[in-house]
Amino acid sequence: MPTAGRGAGPRARAQPDAATARPAPPPGLAGAGAGAEQGPGQRHVTGRERSRARPGREMDAARRDGAKSGEKRKREPEPEPEAEQRSFLPALESQGTTVLHKTVSFAPHPLPARQFDRNTTEPISFYLSSLEELLAWKPTSDDDFNVATMPLANREPPLHSKRPRTLVCHDMKNGYLEDRFIQGSASRDPYVFYHWQYIDIFVYFSHHPVTVPPVAWTNAAHRNGVSVLGTFITEWTSGAALCESFLAGEAAAYHAVAVQLGRIAHFYRFDGWLVNIENTLSEAAVRNLPLFLRDLREQLRRDVPGGLVLWYDSVLQSGELHWQNELNEKNRVFFDACDGLFTNYNWKEEHLERMGAQAGERLADIYVGIDVFARGEVVGGGFETNKALRLIRKHNFSAAIFAPGWVYEHLGKENFLRNENRFWGLLAELLPTHRISTLPFSTCFCLGMGKGRFSAGQEEEVRPWYNLSAQEIQPLFMDQQATGGAGSWLHTRCSLQDAWNGGSCLLIEGIIPPDAGHVAVRCQLPPNSSCLCCTNWRRSCPRWRSRWNSPHAAPAPSVLVLDADNLCSSLPGVPSLEASQVLWHKGPGTNQLSLSLTLRWSYPPSQARCFRIHCQGMACPRGQVLPLPEQLLGVAHNTLYRVVSLAVPEVPPKESCHVEFFVEPVLNEGAAVERSRWGRLVLVYSDPASTSTY
Repeated sequence: MPTAGRGAGPRARAQPDAATARPAPPPGLAGAGAGAEQGPGQRHVTGRERSRARPGREMDAARRDGAKSGEKRKREPEPEPEAEQRSFLPALESQGTTVLHKTVSFAPHPLPARQFDRNTTEPISFYLSSLEELLAWKPTSDDDFNVATMPLANREPPLHSKRPRTLVCHDMKNGYLEDRFIQGSASRDPYVFYHWQYIDIFVYFSHHPVTVPPVAWTNAAHRNGVSVLGTFITEWTSGAALCESFLAGEAAAYHAVAVQLGRIAHFYRFDGWLVNIENTLSEAAVRNLPLFLRDLREQLRRDVPGGLVLWYDSVLQSGELHWQNELNEKNRVFFDACDGLFTNYNWKEEHLERMGAQAGERLADIYVGIDVFARGEVVGGGFETNKALRLIRKHNFSAAIFAPGWVYEHLGKENFLRNENRFWGLLAELLPTHRISTLPFSTCFCLGMGKGRFSAGQEEEVRPWYNLSAQEIQPLFMDQQATGGAGSWLHTRCSLQDAWNGGSCLLIEGIIPPDAGHVAVRCQLPPNSSCLCCTNWRRSCPRWRSRWNSPHAAPAPSVLVLDADNLCSSLPGVPSLEASQVLWHKGPGTNQLSLSLTLRWSYPPSQARCFRIHCQGMACPRGQVLPLPEQLLGVAHNTLYRVVSLAVPEVPPKESCHVEFFVEPVLNEGAAVERSRWGRLVLVYSDPASTSTY
């Protein structure tokens, strides 16, 4: 991807600094989930959580045994310890609870380094570093964490309407920073993008040959109806050699690459590729390049509905590497072979004028590049990016905004949200918006980050977290002044101080003019839909019914729009749990073991927005069952979750212990799921020398 003066080569690769380094999991039973969505080592237990941990657990067990709600259960005599041990687990198994028996073993069982962090075994997003890795790629169950769970939402207008589009190309320090942790991280001030309604295509860019978009970005974009592309890039001498190996020979060689790229997009559920060949090509290789692009486009059309192949303005039909900053006869052969052209950034208005005749009816398929860092001889950049965008729209072209993370990288983390809103606010009048057109529509305005975690309006933990899979649909943030000098104003922004679910909410603040009769909040819904709209307001909501002469604010934590025809549908059944990839380590404390494992379950994907993962340990010395406090481990946005470094009691000689895991579905409709319908797994673990039958 070009930089200053474009002979300077790609942006320098930078590694995460100490501020973004992955923190070690906290010790203790409560520090068990992977990423920032886990509970802290010691934390305050809310009243809501205490109600779950109280002795109502026996009632839940009774209902699983067949006792109906409100039915009195007879008190049975206290069994002898050994009898209690022998009867407990078969009873659980008969109730549908999964029971897994494991012997503690410290033998090393390393997980694949591509999909799991070497130090913590947390699931991570990844890239492919060579053509050999690409051709050898085959999906396994280890790849399941990287599969996007959010389908591409229907939107209006559709992507392929004739209006100009907007593409964002995300390039930050060569990628795969905190966003690589699939279950989230504890980043205190992360970079987030949330102005999705302004854009149509999102490209995740890095300088690795095959850049697979981190699954959290795909989930966030798809929720907003935005297509996601990975990057296939070759550069420098090594890139030229790679191209020769698959382009200069027989058709079978480039066909194999096209097939693999199509399969990868299909399996991980993103929407296509930006192809960026930034090295010279031999005559044989450049002759086959358009054929490869057509082949890749055909593969995507078969494997990925609505799949896209975009070409970056770099190598020419002659094989020479020379950026044109426009579509012309020297690079048109590649444009004709794919779905669009992403131009270089050093263009002038005369380039745009010439391209009109070249593009014909495909004006919207030309994405004119804007480097927000303003490197080289470019128009605009930074807070003057609107100058470049205005010229592009004047000639009815689409725009490709490269590295808008400039706001975060250049201006810093402090006041990032304010600066981000300012940046996109300056562009807003030049960015056509789209809207989601399917039900159910639900949002709590969570940014996918927070200083704490909330559930149903109650703060559960005070700890920074970051996970873009948890990001929900955002409004169009605005700052409006009244016309005619009436003195009123209205401002909307995100607030990290309060939330309904997640880590943030929408804050609406302003001054209502004295002559205003009422204030209304309008929600635009899909046409011809039968629906019910529910809005949760916090604290200062009633004051909006009054007339104000001074500033006031009202947080709007959530908006829920439901399909009325489906409100009476029954809740899904209890998800069945499985556990695998069990690893044991000694510590972290005295008489403790560290447990890591992967939980899997089944659940209808359209029914739940996420799953809350709980656990409760049980120590069993001398036949007694001693419960440990229940805790929230984290939140899953897929039907699997990696528990990492969970501190559990060490097993006494000739005894067994067990730990229970619970999966609580969080439904789109917001209705609470009874505990009896949660998934449950009991892991019974024993010392190798133990002879206990428990």
